[in-house]
Order: sequence, then C-alpha cells, then structure tokens
Amino acid sequence: MPPNISYGIQQMLAEANAAIKTLSVAEAQELLGRDDVLFVDLRDPRELEREGRIAGAFHCPRGMLEFWIDPASPYAKPQFQQDKTFVFFCAGGLRSALAAHLAQRMGLAPVAHVEGGFGAWKKAGAPHEAPLAPPAKKP
Repeated sequence: MPPNISYGIQQMLAEANAAIKTLSVAEAQELLGRDDVLFVDLRDPRELEREGRIAGAFHCPRGMLEFWIDPASPYAKPQFQQDKTFVFFCAGGLRSALAAHLAQRMGLAPVAHVEGGFGAWKKAGAPHEAPLAPPAKKP
C-alpha cells in the first residue's frame, strides 16, 4: 500500500508557478545570448545526448542545484555567484518550475523558467544544437 502523501507534486507545482516568472519560448528566445542572462539546463546527461541542447546554456543536473547555488557549499559553482537573470529549463517545464522556485527561495534572483521546457523550445523551431548521439532505433 502506498504511503499517504499529503504534499504532492501538483501542490508543489501550483505554489511554484504562483511565485515564479514563467517565460514563453518566444520570450526566452529574446533573452538568449545576452551577457546578463544565464540559461540553466537541468536535464540529465542522457537527455542532452539524446535531445540536443541550447547553445551556451550551463548544464546543472537537477540533483546538484542546491549545492551548486549555495556559496557556502563545497560544490558551489561560480556560474551561480554572478549578477545575472537565471532562466531554468528542463525537458517539459516541470522540474524547471520547481527548480526556479527553490532557487528563488534560496535567494538567487531574478529567476524564471521556460514554459514547456526544451520540448516546447524544439517544437517552436528555436535554435538548438543537434543531439550528440543518434536516437536508438526501435526493433
């Protein structure tokens, strides 16, 4: 029998989306390449290899986000210690909404996330680099 979850993903997403800025792909594209903006790709390495990436985006696996943001952490990354706008994205926009909310609560600001994530980015024809590995063929 599953545990009784009293605070689930839907509630977390509702709270995040109410507190953070959500960018359409078109709005995010306007920010791409600016010196005062850092795009942060939260997908895991296999997703980048399989799907491609946004050129110039900083890759931060979602599991390391808190450790890389906090300057007191032994894992802190200089990319998060800059005075920039941070635009988070993942594959579909769920992880990035939660990540942007967490980053904002930690004091990183300003932050936003891309609605629909990299999937929406590609579907809109926004510029991106090709996958590193060709997709596996289905038998």
